[in-house]
Amino acid sequence: MDRVTVILLVAFVIVAIIAGVLAFNFFRGLVSSWTITPLGGAPVDNGQAAQPGSVVTDSPGGFVPSNAPTAEVWDGNSRVTILVMGLDYRDWESGEVPRTDTMMLLTIDPLSRTAGMLSIPRDMWVNIPGYDYSKINNAYRFGELDKLPGGGPGLAIETVEEFLGVPVQYYVQIDFQAFVKLIDEIGGVKIDVPYEITIEAIGDFNEVTLQPGRVTLPGDLALAYARVRKGAGDDFGRAERQQQVVMAVRDRILDFNQLPTLIAKAPAIYNELSSGIHTNMTLDQIIQLAWLMPQIQKDHIISRVIGTDAVEFGTSPDGQDILRAIPDQVRLVRDEVFTSGGPVGPAAVGENPVELMKAEAARVSIQNGTLTVGLASKTSELLKPDGLNVVEETNADGVYEFTTIFVYGPKPYTVQYLIEKMGLENARVVNRYDPNAVVDIAVALGNDWAAKNP
Repeated sequence: MDRVTVILLVAFVIVAIIAGVLAFNFFRGLVSSWTITPLGGAPVDNGQAAQPGSVVTDSPGGFVPSNAPTAEVWDGNSRVTILVMGLDYRDWESGEVPRTDTMMLLTIDPLSRTAGMLSIPRDMWVNIPGYDYSKINNAYRFGELDKLPGGGPGLAIETVEEFLGVPVQYYVQIDFQAFVKLIDEIGGVKIDVPYEITIEAIGDFNEVTLQPGRVTLPGDLALAYARVRKGAGDDFGRAERQQQVVMAVRDRILDFNQLPTLIAKAPAIYNELSSGIHTNMTLDQIIQLAWLMPQIQKDHIISRVIGTDAVEFGTSPDGQDILRAIPDQVRLVRDEVFTSGGPVGPAAVGENPVELMKAEAARVSIQNGTLTVGLASKTSELLKPDGLNVVEETNADGVYEFTTIFVYGPKPYTVQYLIEKMGLENARVVNRYDPNAVVDIAVALGNDWAAKNP
């Protein structure tokens, strides 16, 4: 097997995994936010001119859109998180700037060799930076309409970072036709259908009813299975099926029996799929990440959906059906995906919450949001003996009726410590992820806290 073919094959693996994630609804294009810098991996020899069927990998070619969010430098060891977005085909059909129909985070921890997927409902009511509260699926549209730096993907990334309090580094767009072609090239995907479900392939309008059990689906039916909503669990059930398709693509490609066929077809498949893929990653970067994927065992990949137990159904001021997050439940689901040892984090089961807080070494600002003089200082004196890293005592930006915790960096144990130590019932926690912030957490003390600490 020659070197170029091996590299193309590995690139094909990562493209396949991404494509599997993006099999949502009637998609014209699918967008996700990536940022990955060179990972450790086999270097690519660019000293020779490209031969027919080969690719010069130091040039991003048609992959990189001109307004793509700027990629950040990655140290090769830190967790990498990718936002995957599916655009609403109904908007394309009507000639409007599209909203996102689906959002999913993919995250990989190179050190622990673990990965996770987290699906975010499109009707989640969140703060979109610069636009006040709206459904999360509007973030992409607003960014495109107002031609913001990074466009729709950039604003969507910023919105998700603030909502979940985790950094998101990267981005990709793929045409749904590339997904269908991929599935067909690998001979379909094996899906365990949990119950009878009727699907309809795009274009031919022929319904197919799948019976419970294991089936092998070609590309058009795999896409239909991933996108169907009516009578199949609606958006929450669809998110679970999309993740199921992702894992099926992974399993199919990593099947040793597929390798001879994929090796033979690698250059042609790559050339065909690349026309339907746009990303701010170079081929080198995709290849380097791909080397890591086969090292992650299936039982080390966590799949979660922000589901009905983490949201409340409601109505927006203008009468739209929306989902309101239950903060504690959303954080629990997030931490299951974004820690290496489960919902309480790596090796944290049974550990003292104070020790976990101290290990995070979060920089904390205590801010007086009341008219009670000296409340910030008095509160710091209560918390510092436990080892809380209070770096600032100051006044808040206004008067707060209820104590509010603003989170600028992923410090879940410190947040939990503060809630328990201060006895905050129905704690108000606002995620404002900002890697450049001078503190990780700011606690704006409210009148409720002043009343308990006269």
